[in-house]
Amino acid sequence: MANKRAVRGATINAESRRFNLPQIEADGDWLDERTAIDGASPTLRTTVTAEAARTIISRNSSPDIGFDRSINPYRGCEHGCIYCFARPSHAYLDLSPGLDFESRLFAKPNAAELLRVELAKKGYVVRPIAFGTNTDPYQPIESDWRITRACIAVLAEHDHPLTITTKSDRVTQDIDLLAPMAAKGLAAVCLSITSLDPRIAMTLEPRAPAPARRLAAVRKLSDAGIPTYVSIAPVIPAITDHELEHLIERAAAAGARAAFFIPVRLPHEVAPLFRAWLDTHFPERAGKVMAVIRELRGGRDNDPDFHSRMRGQGPWAELLRTRFQIACRKHGLTGERLTVRCDLFRPPKGAQGELF
Repeated sequence: MANKRAVRGATINAESRRFNLPQIEADGDWLDERTAIDGASPTLRTTVTAEAARTIISRNSSPDIGFDRSINPYRGCEHGCIYCFARPSHAYLDLSPGLDFESRLFAKPNAAELLRVELAKKGYVVRPIAFGTNTDPYQPIESDWRITRACIAVLAEHDHPLTITTKSDRVTQDIDLLAPMAAKGLAAVCLSITSLDPRIAMTLEPRAPAPARRLAAVRKLSDAGIPTYVSIAPVIPAITDHELEHLIERAAAAGARAAFFIPVRLPHEVAPLFRAWLDTHFPERAGKVMAVIRELRGGRDNDPDFHSRMRGQGPWAELLRTRFQIACRKHGLTGERLTVRCDLFRPPKGAQGELF
């Protein structure tokens, strides 16, 4: 495996499915021509486009996940995790799930305003709102845009429950909002940690905070009284699966209340992107990795079926579950469910009255 730090996660900018535009044209940026001018490698810069969202709460009826609504303040994610199941969503913008997904981002600056209006609607029924279900709410641009924080502030004001999943220790910057909510049973946080090996992390999740920083965030959140969990997702056969027990040990030592894991998923355009990443960073084991993934996924690169897609199937899946359960028992992570209460919600007095 190459030791040089990856600048981006995807190694290619693969074609996407077309939903809106007949083609994508080059923007003519002079940096695109830099290689021809002076022989330097072209610089892929991150761009952020403000999007005037019309609604902010997304709803789902999947039987595989424990929430029915979520907020995604951003489209695309600069963390660049090669396995990210959200990559195909960029195809709806007629952009590539490859490099476009991690460099051409969209922010929703009116998210908090829309959220307040939606909470005030007649007949609104409170359920926990999940952050981080598609793209990371604490990716680097949150430091400038602070859209996630603005949404949390609205929920805190009205005692509305929330859960957060993130790979970033930036979540600790919002402890001042989250700790009082947690004291009321309204907030819980899940840190996603896939590997403790810096060399693997730097290619697998090139712009996400280092694993040690995420573990430190687990400790800091736990010490602040915020129920904190660790998600080992995904587990990648022959790349990260050997770390499963050590990850659980470190999560418990950092104060996590429980841990979860999901075998790697490769929906739609993620599969060819992941294969290209394997060929670049792990060519000596690429065949073995994909062979095990197909065993986990019923002979396919990906299993899209409800109930089995999050668990995997066959001997490999059963082995991972057994190892996970034994390690959790050994380190005292007894499987406490991530729960928040819904009985304290106070709706806004009126959408317009609360805005000014």
